[in-house]
Amino acid sequence: MRITRSSTHVVGTPWRNLTYVQVHTDEGLTGVGETRMLGHTDALLGYLREAEVNHIAGSDPFAVEDLVRRMKYGDFGRAGEIVMSGIAVVEMACWDIKGKALGVPVWQLLGGQVTERVPAYANGWYTTERTPEAYHAAAREVVARGYRALKIDPFGAGRLELDPPASRFAVSLIEAVRDAIGPDTELMVEMHGRFSPATAIRLARELVPFRPAWLEEPVPPENLKALAKVAGKTELPIATGERIHDRIEFRELFESQAADVIQPDVGHIGGILEARKLAATAETHYVTVAPHNVGGSVLTAASLQLAACTPNFKILEHFNDFADAEIKNVVRGAPEIDPETGCFPLSHAPGLGVELDVDAAAEFPQQQARFDLWADGWERRTPAGGSR
Repeated sequence: MRITRSSTHVVGTPWRNLTYVQVHTDEGLTGVGETRMLGHTDALLGYLREAEVNHIAGSDPFAVEDLVRRMKYGDFGRAGEIVMSGIAVVEMACWDIKGKALGVPVWQLLGGQVTERVPAYANGWYTTERTPEAYHAAAREVVARGYRALKIDPFGAGRLELDPPASRFAVSLIEAVRDAIGPDTELMVEMHGRFSPATAIRLARELVPFRPAWLEEPVPPENLKALAKVAGKTELPIATGERIHDRIEFRELFESQAADVIQPDVGHIGGILEARKLAATAETHYVTVAPHNVGGSVLTAASLQLAACTPNFKILEHFNDFADAEIKNVVRGAPEIDPETGCFPLSHAPGLGVELDVDAAAEFPQQQARFDLWADGWERRTPAGGSR
């Protein structure tokens, strides 16, 4: 079997463009992969056009390791977010083909299942008015839909520092959400790399009474010593990793012991097997894995393949019940949480277990998606709010 060509399809909304790649073979099997590029969709498409000629066309889709190695190192330049994301979508599609050809789910090819269901947490749910009352009502709706965990960034457009009134208001939002969801629902607090270590430590101290499951990216990701400083001054678990695009770059993070949870994005870190290798290294450091997942249903399905065969997998992020829920219509077999458990059931379908509906995808053309986390109103994810 050989790859004959690849095709790309961009599904657009005002705040995110989702790039789907179909890999076609000479035996009639087609696989699909997905990533979400933040402001770099056209750059990704350009890279994939060149990579098809240089690496993809003519390759054996079963030889995943070889194809990934050639795409990552064959152009000599150091691979960054765009290249690793291009590798990821092609790699996912190859696993999809391989699973379909053999009649088994991808997780069966990566060691077999260790779980029957995967916990989920909701994100994108707080697009309402930014008040304690509105957040209280919205959080109750999340729980009513079956979720046992949810995440929130309550800090507005905060950057480096947050003054006392803004700090008190952010804490009041967390207090309202905790009151709404009760003591047993997990509450993740996102900081989006906003703060200096001193500010992050102070805010962490103020949030302790509300028992966050983790603090996510409390400081910008470039300085791991700053992250270690925060981790050493709080009892709360630290999560990070969505903006690290090569598993090799996690080495220093593990050595620092600054993170309790890592959050690789399967669509940015080179795909399913690269993420599985990273998870195995994390396991040797007693670190759990909770992938960043702001994509659509194909990326969710790929992340669930990882979850199924990973002993230290914690929980999976899910946007698509609350932000652009209609885009689930572009994928047949889109993963859904079970409201009785708050988990995704494990798929036993061959490959990734999903199929892209190209005609449905065409109903959502690429947009000039915009998301500015430093603009007031970003959390509403509308252009009027200065966000994607």
